[in-house]
Amino acid sequence: MDPGGQLDMQQLLAAAQQMQSQLMSAQQELADTEVEGTAGGGLVTAVVNGQGELMDVTIAAEAIDPAEPEESAQTIADLVLAAVRDAYRAVGDLQQEKMGPFAGGAGGEGAPGIPGLPGLGGEPGELPGEPGT
Repeated sequence: MDPGGQLDMQQLLAAAQQMQSQLMSAQQELADTEVEGTAGGGLVTAVVNGQGELMDVTIAAEAIDPAEPEESAQTIADLVLAAVRDAYRAVGDLQQEKMGPFAGGAGGEGAPGIPGLPGLGGEPGELPGEPGT
């Protein structure tokens, strides 16, 4: 802030650009990351990328019982569903880890270094980290 208590627009723009750069970096990291979910002791594996796209499903031959095709099909369907859910749970954890710091405005934490802007946290004139009154 300048001595008159007004926001320095250059500092505000620099902070916004830095935040945007960090957000884009986190999004790219998620896009490049794959997580696995498994079920049936590894009989079925689902691979999901960090953006939540299902990339691959693998079913082990041992999951198929040729003597019981209908039961085997139902068991495999259940295992695939469980493996995909496991993978999506892991992706949710990963997304929270990578993107959580950028959700501060919605959670009330605000954006560090940008006081006094609606949705970005802080009260007018309040410095980051300084509790409001």
